[in-house]
Amino acid sequence: MQKRHFLRACGLLAASCWSINSMAQEFPPKKSITMVVGFAAGGAADTGARIIAKKLGENIGAAVVIDNRAGAGGNIAHQFAAQGPTDGSTILLGSVGPLTIAQHMMRLPYDPVKDLAPITMGMNFPNVLVVGAHTGIKTFAEFVAYAKKNPGKLDFASTGPGSAAHLAGELLNDMAKIDTVHVPYKGGAPALQDLLGGRVASYYSTLSTSLPHIESGKLIPLASTGLQRLSSLPKIPTIAESGYPGFSATNWYAFVASSKVPKPILDRWNLELVKVLKSPDVMESLNSHGLTPQPSSRDELAQYMAKETSTWGRIIRDRKITTD
Repeated sequence: MQKRHFLRACGLLAASCWSINSMAQEFPPKKSITMVVGFAAGGAADTGARIIAKKLGENIGAAVVIDNRAGAGGNIAHQFAAQGPTDGSTILLGSVGPLTIAQHMMRLPYDPVKDLAPITMGMNFPNVLVVGAHTGIKTFAEFVAYAKKNPGKLDFASTGPGSAAHLAGELLNDMAKIDTVHVPYKGGAPALQDLLGGRVASYYSTLSTSLPHIESGKLIPLASTGLQRLSSLPKIPTIAESGYPGFSATNWYAFVASSKVPKPILDRWNLELVKVLKSPDVMESLNSHGLTPQPSSRDELAQYMAKETSTWGRIIRDRKITTD
């Protein structure tokens, strides 16, 4: 009897070890991992993705290839991730617009909640409202005053309909009772190019995209969109402290994958990505570009996304914001 119990215990232990080893062999799922980004090369999302991908590849011993699928405010990339490979070899650096905003503005070919599984928050940071030097505007107060005197004459760029930059502009329109015109682009790089070329007046930009041009004097920073001032621009006020208390429209990027990816692989991706985001060299590099790393658990990201979905859904309904 004792021998039979002993043999059974050995069998269970062997099965358990085989299961653990099998899971370990599944990761990484392939020798080449694809990290999808919904915006053009050169913008904040692409910059952050490449910093993270380099360290991630070193840690897991696999090539991590960046796949820029720009367009539709990032929705093209999110649809690809939602409907693409389910073996865990493809992960997406998702963004606030497609994950929590776009569903309130248009009919999507995917469901951000049902079709995409949260892995970890990546980066969370405010944008900075900048204007081209050609506008002659020097302060946030001048920006608002000009907009009030000239409704429909000031425009602002964004990385697409429903993006954080778009909603920041609409929120200011609502709170300041002004009429600035939204001009969507396929990413931060083309938006910046038109701003520098004088074809658009302003842009709710990520700091990493605009800082070199702020330092050169080609762009004028007016205010930031978070509740605290940017450490890199301590003299530039927030919109909240400039007469619009409570104004907050942060930009964030989070890692997600197809909801059909097995849970053990999603959990492992969380472990590996959090490790990367907490590594000192990656933190330093991201912060130097104005991208604040904010690793999280999978549940924490799911809760944050639900909160953002509710908040922006209400604003979109109240403002009657559309993709037009």
